[in-house]
Amino acid sequence: MALVLNVSLCSTCKPHLSLSTSNPNKASSTFPFPLPLLGLNIKKSLQPSQKLTFSLGESVSGATLVALLSASFIFVDPALAFKGGGPYGQEVTRGQDLTGKDFSGKTLIKQDFKTSILRQANFKGAKLIGASFFDADLTGADLSDADLRNADFSLANVTKANLSNANLEGALATGNTSFKGSNITGADFTDVPLREDQREYLCKVADGVNPTTGNATRDTLFCN
Repeated sequence: MALVLNVSLCSTCKPHLSLSTSNPNKASSTFPFPLPLLGLNIKKSLQPSQKLTFSLGESVSGATLVALLSASFIFVDPALAFKGGGPYGQEVTRGQDLTGKDFSGKTLIKQDFKTSILRQANFKGAKLIGASFFDADLTGADLSDADLRNADFSLANVTKANLSNANLEGALATGNTSFKGSNITGADFTDVPLREDQREYLCKVADGVNPTTGNATRDTLFCN
C-alpha cells in the first residue's frame, strides 16, 4: 500500500501536510506539523500557491510513521472527557457540591455520587440501585423509602441521615462508613457488611419492619 503526502504551500500561510493511502476507501488525515519535524528530506522549487505531491517510502522510518499516526489519538476533545453521572442520569453528580439538592422519587440506578457533598440532599423514595456514594458526605440526607440495594457507601459519612424504611439489601458499608445519629427505623440491612462496632451501635437504635421486604430491622442486623 503506497502512502502519499500532500503539502500545500502559499506565501501567507504555514505549510500543511496531508497523509493518504492508495486505497480510495480510506480517508486522508491532516497534520499541521512543520515538515522538518517529520525527518523528511524534500527538494522543492515552488511558486506561491503551488502544491507539492511526493511518495513516502523507506526514507521515513517506521518509528516516525507510528508517531505521526498516533498524533490523532493524543489530542482528545475536552468535550469527550468524563463528566460523571450514570447511565440513568445525565446530570453531573460525581465530586460535586449537591447540598440540599432534591432527588426525591427519581430513578438514579447506578448513579455516580463518588466524593460528592450531599448534605441535606433529598433522596426520599428514589431508586438508587447500585448507586455509588463512595467517600460521599450524606450528613442529614433524607434517604427514607429509597431503594438502595447494592449501593456503595464505602467510606461515606451517613451521620444524622434519615434511612427509615430504606432497602439497603446487599449494600456496601466498608471502611469508616458511619451511620451515627441516623434514623434506621424500618430499614433493611440484609447482607450489608458492617464493622462490628457499627453493627452494635445500630442495634441500639434499630426498630420497625421494612414495608417492602417485610424484614424486621433488628433481624437484618442480627441483633440479639
